[in-house]
Amino acid sequence: MRVISINNLKAAAREIKTVGADEPGCRIMAPKAVFRVVRISGLTPVQANILKQEMLSKGGEGAVSRGVVDSSVGETDVLLMGTLRQYEALFPKLKMQPFGLSQLGEELKRVLNNVEGRCPYTLNCRGRKLLIGERTLVMGILNVTPDSFSDGGRYETVEKAKARAVEMVEEGADIIDIGGESTRPGHTPVDEKEEMRRVLPVLEAVIPSVPVPVSVDTSKAAVARAALDAGAHIINDQWALSNEGMAGSAAAAGAPVILMHNQRGTEYRELMGDIIDYFEERIAFALAAGIPPEHIIIDPGIGFGKTPAQNLEVLQRLEELNSLGFPVLVGPSRKSFIGHVLGLPVTERLEGTAAAVSAAVTKGADIVRVHDVKEMVRVARMTDALKR
Repeated sequence: MRVISINNLKAAAREIKTVGADEPGCRIMAPKAVFRVVRISGLTPVQANILKQEMLSKGGEGAVSRGVVDSSVGETDVLLMGTLRQYEALFPKLKMQPFGLSQLGEELKRVLNNVEGRCPYTLNCRGRKLLIGERTLVMGILNVTPDSFSDGGRYETVEKAKARAVEMVEEGADIIDIGGESTRPGHTPVDEKEEMRRVLPVLEAVIPSVPVPVSVDTSKAAVARAALDAGAHIINDQWALSNEGMAGSAAAAGAPVILMHNQRGTEYRELMGDIIDYFEERIAFALAAGIPPEHIIIDPGIGFGKTPAQNLEVLQRLEELNSLGFPVLVGPSRKSFIGHVLGLPVTERLEGTAAAVSAAVTKGADIVRVHDVKEMVRVARMTDALKR
């Protein structure tokens, strides 16, 4: 006798089939074997009461604030708990309800479908292709700065940067990410001209020398435009298109974008809920600017606007980002939270990075951004073998 771990419909159907059930039986029973807990924020007491009662009537459960029963609270979060079959039965009932619950039901259905997983697809990076979802991709970091926290000054000359880019591709990198401004705590900001002076000659040397897409790590629209004109394939923005003109430049160039979560300070109402709210707003902004959904990748921003404990929690709960339905990039490489846990300087964080990369892949990361490409390619491939 043993408890079986089942995380999705595919795993449920596979497990049911092993006991000898036929195909129709697998299809009928699989949704009963997958249990989901969904948190919905900002509902009125009326919405919460109806939602809870409808879920209870299907055999599921709904947790709400104590003040919902007498409307002594203005709004509440709701935790819905049930099998996929119970949610399937809930959707038609919500469709007939007032108070915005019909629209909420459609959103709930979309989120549950997202969590079941995306089919692999080819991301066209301005002519260079990436297959997203078949295996974990590795993005190699190439900092052309004098003051980056880990490798500042190592690749300041164009020849050194080009040689490192070629080396990373030989080691298995799927993407090269070039950055011209340090973002470590306490860094000295640089202006557009200085960032372009650092980045553009390296881009011009690296792009024809490697077969993989080259991204530019910048939050400045002027730098992004110049980089795209120089042939860059992806924009990696640590402020998620906040700089005026950034979204329009990416859309006009047909460039995929990486939207990173970032904030000043480390205060959150509810960590993962706040991060998802942030992404929903920034994704909507990107779509409105003309960036197609298949060109959007999200990054939870490990090491940015988070304490060491919060960084660990994000990695532990990374799967919750799958609710959004977009590929997830994670960049834990040599970050200070690893030093905090292990008590080690930046030069001795290889093993800690490996553990964080493996955890990220296990929790659903599609891309990992790393300094130590050769080692992390091996970690990602082994973790893929265990997970996928």
